[in-house]
Amino acid sequence: MIGAGAMGGATVEGLIKGESFKNEDITVADPSQQVVEKFAKQGVSVTTDNRMAAQDADIVCVCVKPWLVEPVLKDLKEVLNPNKQILIVIAAGVPSAKIKEWLPACPPLFLCIPNIAIAQLASMTFLVPCATVTQQQTELVKSIFDEMGQTIITDEQHLAAGTTLASCGIAYAMRYVRAASEGGVELGFKADDAKKIVMQTMKGAVELLQASGLHPEAAIDLVTTPGGVTIKGLNEMEHAGFTSSVIRGLKAGLK
Repeated sequence: MIGAGAMGGATVEGLIKGESFKNEDITVADPSQQVVEKFAKQGVSVTTDNRMAAQDADIVCVCVKPWLVEPVLKDLKEVLNPNKQILIVIAAGVPSAKIKEWLPACPPLFLCIPNIAIAQLASMTFLVPCATVTQQQTELVKSIFDEMGQTIITDEQHLAAGTTLASCGIAYAMRYVRAASEGGVELGFKADDAKKIVMQTMKGAVELLQASGLHPEAAIDLVTTPGGVTIKGLNEMEHAGFTSSVIRGLKAGLK
């Protein structure tokens, strides 16, 4: 793993909790001594040298800010082996054409966008196999990320939409938790209690939808009685633009 900031660090945490790799088979490269010390304590191999981390790896995962992808890949160009390695790039908005331009001898390439719930084995991950990969390689990489949540194989055209829906989307969900928790305080609950109530309610809603396969609106109908408090609350939220605001927020992430 090259880069262990927020997203890279979350991915390493997921790999540690999963069973695909032993801790000692994971190598983390990051310039921060604090980061490498953190993972060294968990039995992970660590270094501050990107080349050292990449040269003997079977799978090289570059997870850095988008503007750092080019210099990092160019630095790795001499040690990457296109015949023996797989390259995974986790960085929003970096097209495969650019990566292949920076790496003329590019290993089989995957573009990947997880979200930070990968640390808890609960990511929604989007995976784009680029032209040079085999079906066997795709199945291998997908199985790794499936162990850390759910994975959808998509095309590069839809990767930005996946990013705003699931990667940015986890922040949108957390904003709802915050808003509902603040509402709970106004209703008379202590802040911590309100947050627990909201989180468990969200968890229950997700598990209900997963178990039943119901459309969300059909599930809503189960708890909305004519003239009841639920429909009054829903209508007030819609008057304030709830659905429209969510859709506009998601679309703004594509700009």
